[in-house]
Amino acid sequence: MRLLLVEDEPELGATLARVLERRGFQVAHRQSAAEALASLEHELFDLVVLDLGLPGMDGLQLLQRLRGRGSTLPVLVLTARGGVGDRVAGLNAGADDYLAKPFDPDELEARLRALARRAGLRDDPECGELRLDRGAGAFYWKSQALELTPRESALLAGLMERPGRAVTRARLLGLAFGAEVPAQPEALEVVVHRLRKKLAPTGVQITTLRGLGYLLQPSRGDED
Repeated sequence: MRLLLVEDEPELGATLARVLERRGFQVAHRQSAAEALASLEHELFDLVVLDLGLPGMDGLQLLQRLRGRGSTLPVLVLTARGGVGDRVAGLNAGADDYLAKPFDPDELEARLRALARRAGLRDDPECGELRLDRGAGAFYWKSQALELTPRESALLAGLMERPGRAVTRARLLGLAFGAEVPAQPEALEVVVHRLRKKLAPTGVQITTLRGLGYLLQPSRGDED
């Protein structure tokens, strides 16, 4: 699922983006209402996480403008304003849910998954007969769970969010290694190689796109 995160604090926004990406979301981080509106005009999103305390046009005004356009995009308001009046104002402006800071990342993820289900969004990505069970945090081929390392799981989750579409090396490096910079430039290829071996019986393959990255797709009887 593609998520728009609107948070004006750079460090908090970057941290939230990393947390959500590690949990399988594709995150675009914007730091103002103007940037968010421009992105919403030209990009497609499934969910929005919106901070109310934005510079210039605040989060409530952005939300009201979004709903005034007829958008039904699910929006979770995330803010330090924890009073009942603030929560009511956010919900009346069109928010679908409200979470006050500080919060637990697990609760944020659970609320986003619930919003996605209510909106009819696919929650468990699939590619061929391979499926990611988000609730269990495991990958299944038919009814058989795959035994993967944490890095293999993170890389495969990133590929399964965009089956049949290229995922850049930079993004996959971030998912597999986080802030830890691999000592060897071929570290990502090593993880991909091991993952390919484990996926061989599943009928799903990782294809290398020179200069672009990798994509996941059902096998067609030929080798990459």
